[in-house]
Amino acid sequence: MSLYLTIREMHKVLGQFNVWLDKAVAHATAKKFEPETMLTWRMAPDMFPLAQQIQFTCDQAKFAAARGAGKEAPAHPDTEKTIAELRARVQSVIAFLDTFKAADFDGAGDRTLSLPRWEGKKMTALGYVTEHAMPNFFFHASCTYLLLRHNGVEVGKRDFLGTLNYLA
Repeated sequence: MSLYLTIREMHKVLGQFNVWLDKAVAHATAKKFEPETMLTWRMAPDMFPLAQQIQFTCDQAKFAAARGAGKEAPAHPDTEKTIAELRARVQSVIAFLDTFKAADFDGAGDRTLSLPRWEGKKMTALGYVTEHAMPNFFFHASCTYLLLRHNGVEVGKRDFLGTLNYLA
């Protein structure tokens, strides 16, 4: 399987964040509270809040693409304080993912990488994307979705999946 397909699925899920955030803002408006207060929502005291879940989801996607293809990822300083700023970050990552082609991931099984927190251990780029980035991406995307749903935002499974590519 090509890593490109993984990156395209991450792209699709990130695109759904706009649907989720539209529904979240509508929920806040209907309940008469400031939408930005949602960015602090968490389900457990030691859990990252909604804003960081969105940031981390974006990071996993951009790093999966960049490291999988042996390229540099754009920097994002994690300073977003508003829904508009988080939307802009999501759009920035989507635009970055749009720059990749399937051929960019050729040789990912042969390229190795190491991250400082791995204490000298290495993985192939293929292993990194499939064993680290992809599970972390879906973990943080799911946390984002669940925080919204848990707090009353009317999102459902179709909102998570988005449009499916059915055969005619």
